[in-house]
Amino acid sequence: MTCCTSECYESTFNDRHAAKQLRRYRRKGPNKTTRMLLAALRSAGIGDAAVLDVGAGIGVVHHELLANGARSAVHVDAARPHMRAAREEAERRGHADRVTFVHGDFVALCDTIPAADVVTLDRVICCYPDMEALVAASAGKARRLYGAVFPRERPGVKVVAALGNFVCRLRGDPFRSYIHSMAAIDAAVQRQGFTPRSVANTVLWRVAVYARG
Repeated sequence: MTCCTSECYESTFNDRHAAKQLRRYRRKGPNKTTRMLLAALRSAGIGDAAVLDVGAGIGVVHHELLANGARSAVHVDAARPHMRAAREEAERRGHADRVTFVHGDFVALCDTIPAADVVTLDRVICCYPDMEALVAASAGKARRLYGAVFPRERPGVKVVAALGNFVCRLRGDPFRSYIHSMAAIDAAVQRQGFTPRSVANTVLWRVAVYARG
């Protein structure tokens, strides 16, 4: 079973999960792969950029980019608890007036969402069943840079994902994670007019930033 509804995502990304993520972020800052993504984007130049953060969660990427010179951000997420946490953090940091919050499935909403200089998907592609549709819709909105963090195709990663999905089925939780082909993701981004600018790997994750043209 797959789904892209708000209820599907909120079954996993609920109030408890959002609160835990926000506490961790306030104590420790972004996690390792998010730091890698942010560093690659800053290196490419994000001064005065409009940011589109897809599947933004508690908003870590755009909180950090706004603090480092980005002009504005659009936060899109299908889970209301994470959006509430992101809004709370934006207000605490004093940049809520520079963030537009949009609730729902990005692919379904993309025609209503404006293009941005920088588009990011931090551990989002692995949460969406139709990778091709998500990447085409999101990369199509990026004027300059496209950054994504997604799982590597390694046996251990596939086992972890399968076990997580098995637990979800046992609990009656409709959420599923997906290990999409890295080559297919790269090809889907490049079909939108991008070329790889930087690629870095951890044991589990790939951090890739692409530049248009």
